[in-house]
Amino acid sequence: MRSNRAPALLLLSLCSALLNAQTIQHDRAFWLTIAQNHYAVPQNQSAVALAQELSQLLGSPDPELRDDLAYSILARWIARPNILQPTELQALAEEWRANLKSGIGESGTDSVLKRSFSALCLASIAEREAKAPFLGAPRYHQLLADALTYLQSERDLRGYDAKLGWIHATAHTADLLQALAASPLLTKDEENSILSGLATRLSSAPQVYTQGEQDRIAAAVLAVIRRPDYDTAFFETWLTKLQDEDKKVWANPLTPDTLARYQNHTYFLQALVVRLSLEPEAPRIADFKQSTLAILRTR
Repeated sequence: MRSNRAPALLLLSLCSALLNAQTIQHDRAFWLTIAQNHYAVPQNQSAVALAQELSQLLGSPDPELRDDLAYSILARWIARPNILQPTELQALAEEWRANLKSGIGESGTDSVLKRSFSALCLASIAEREAKAPFLGAPRYHQLLADALTYLQSERDLRGYDAKLGWIHATAHTADLLQALAASPLLTKDEENSILSGLATRLSSAPQVYTQGEQDRIAAAVLAVIRRPDYDTAFFETWLTKLQDEDKKVWANPLTPDTLARYQNHTYFLQALVVRLSLEPEAPRIADFKQSTLAILRTR
């Protein structure tokens, strides 16, 4: 019994340390030096302690600290083996999953930064997981469920801000779903849930995305439908539902919301066709492309 509890207790301890690591000990120059040194961990420094500190910067309104330094350093350390160990990555993932709910429902405030960049860091976690599994099935499935919940719950859909830099919550969550779709743990129900969730996000956005979000969503859709076990019949049904929604736009008086939905769908379909065209030739990919083009020709 003790041997079974030890890993859980260690993870709990690491999570507690992460959640309590509120003090920023290093200045901008320190992090810039790491970036300039090809993201090597400084001598006599603990990578996990630095990662905990960097995690606190994910919500910074300073785009250099948040994006160019905190996220960029974390992404490289997550990707490189032997810098952050599996239990340390699990603890970071737990913190970032919790961040997805921090201030959720707000729009136009800085709270979105922590949520959005936590989703982007979780995408790095999912990319490593797909190459060398370490999360375990329960954590993987919970992360996917949390990503889909966050995709629908986020109300701040800004892409880029002149002062804050990239915000991009929808794009970052699409990146996370794209990375999760590469895992052999993904179930058929989860494949369909990803497509349904992405379609709902496109349909419910009250504005036309202007910073490439439709293309990032297309990349996530492609990651699902290129899987060898994917049910192509669901894709046809999914496309038909999208087309049926858009027919209603012109059957009723136009509103900004319905027109935004139509435009987001159109830009998404265009992006998906381009991405399918770049895939290696295969009968399934050709069928997906023709089905998507058939809808585009009616627009």
